[in-house]
Amino acid sequence: MLNKNQVQGTAKNIVGKVQEEAGKLVGNKEQEAKGVHKQVAGKAEKHLGDARELVKDARAAVKDSAAHR
Repeated sequence: MLNKNQVQGTAKNIVGKVQEEAGKLVGNKEQEAKGVHKQVAGKAEKHLGDARELVKDARAAVKDSAAHR
């Protein structure tokens, strides 16, 4: 299951790609740059969400391991 950061990060990345391409189509460098910026922010947020999931899974594994002792 995806967490909030993973979902929002993926959405920002997609919006950024669309904005970058739209900027290219109309020749607007500022919109292109904003799109790239959103993509970077989106990827960073998704990676944060991925890290949070890893921590959550690790905690569950430790808890499960302790319960089986």
